[in-house]
Amino acid sequence: MAPRAVAVGAAAVVPAMLLGLWQLSADREWVSTLVLPPPAVVLETFRGLWADGTILANLHVSAVRVAKGFAIGTASGLLVGGTLGLSTTFRAYVRPTFMSMYQVNVLAWIPLLILVFGIDEPLKTAVITWSTALPVTINTMQGIAGIPCKWFELARVSQLGRGEVVSRIVIPAALPSLFTGVRSGLGAAWMSLVVVELVASSEGVGFMVVWGRQLFQLDVVLAAIVVIGLVGLSLDLVLSGLERRLRRWHRAAF
Repeated sequence: MAPRAVAVGAAAVVPAMLLGLWQLSADREWVSTLVLPPPAVVLETFRGLWADGTILANLHVSAVRVAKGFAIGTASGLLVGGTLGLSTTFRAYVRPTFMSMYQVNVLAWIPLLILVFGIDEPLKTAVITWSTALPVTINTMQGIAGIPCKWFELARVSQLGRGEVVSRIVIPAALPSLFTGVRSGLGAAWMSLVVVELVASSEGVGFMVVWGRQLFQLDVVLAAIVVIGLVGLSLDLVLSGLERRLRRWHRAAF
């Protein structure tokens, strides 16, 4: 059996067990169906929400929010992380403060951000941007700071300009760390989107959870959770595949 098939089969074991336990719980009525609807009911609700466009409409809203915040957060993270990695002086002054802020969960920042941005779209963008920028900054800084000093000495001997140093040494050498930061940033962006939509939103996949809870339609809540999980898993799988290819290229190049 192919290794990929084995990996897929292994990954499916736990979901299959959880699904079986869920169905058994419904059959034996261990939990009220009002609290935990059977899988068949959730599947039917999912089909209905997909057919009437509710899922796609909310996914579109969430995707636009993620794209905007992720783009701003990635650009900011690369800029700040690159500066921290290249400048030991800047790193000495800024890194301790930045790392202390990094330890604070985004949920703790939301009340303050609401005071600054209100509860409309700027809030969503700010939360997603912040959540994205943190891992991108950290990984960029570590990747650049970890480049051997002798490479920069060689660049000075070769009289390379700053732009050439960045393009020919810094980016190729730190590329795996940069990509890891971008991958982590996208995952953080998606998770923070759901959080901020749960707190303050009238549309989006996170709002679907709130909407279902308010109506006490737990099948809608579970259907929304399935959508959130599948989208997050898909994003991670795509970026994991790209990262594997990048690392193979990087090993061959270096």
